[in-house]
Amino acid sequence: ADVTQVDTAPYDAVFVDPARRGGRGRIFDPEAYSPPLSWAVAAALRAPRAALKVAPGIPHEAVPPAAEAEWISDGGDVKEAVLWFGAEPGLIRATLLPGPYSLRGRGLPDPPVRPVGRYLYEPDGAVIRAHLVAEVAEELDGGLIDETIAYVTADELRPTAYATAYEITDRLPFHVKKLKALLREREVGVLTVKKRGSAVEPEELRRKVLPKPHGRAAVTVFLTRVAGAPTMLLGHPAG
Repeated sequence: ADVTQVDTAPYDAVFVDPARRGGRGRIFDPEAYSPPLSWAVAAALRAPRAALKVAPGIPHEAVPPAAEAEWISDGGDVKEAVLWFGAEPGLIRATLLPGPYSLRGRGLPDPPVRPVGRYLYEPDGAVIRAHLVAEVAEELDGGLIDETIAYVTADELRPTAYATAYEITDRLPFHVKKLKALLREREVGVLTVKKRGSAVEPEELRRKVLPKPHGRAAVTVFLTRVAGAPTMLLGHPAG
């Protein structure tokens, strides 16, 4: 049967889960879904309530004004996005599982860029996809390390469900040899490499700077940009 021939008006609620994979893999264009997003939205608008499951990478401009958009993560991994109709049009929400914890958008302006403080917060993927980093930054009384990077920095450690906190011990310009020497000096044996705004592959860097453990210390390295400059931030989970 062709679902696009179904009249959804007589139903109390409609749920549409379009196919988002084709013969060549994942489909990123919502109009290439089966059925297309435009049909699903039209079907949703004819029913009192509706939910459309979409890819978490859906562009915000593709979200219709009549829908509430919710991005959902589980254990830090973004799983899906849902467009809800008949509830709160225009609302943007990030929901984190387990919990659940739900962060509502308030239309805040972009957070200010500020110097790197004692703590770095890595927002949950659902928060980033939902463009709600400003809400988290306000909650933490923090700012961004760079206007294009979704890392929040602050001077105080505050509990939050929406970001993971790290205590920063070092800030260095990107330099492989200097990092390798520092890890040897501090007897690091466990290295976690994260990146945002860097072209360097974390696993490749890890092999170069720590080919074998020097001790039992653990360090997290963030490859990123601070005020536009390639930077390495070293630290460890806070608390």
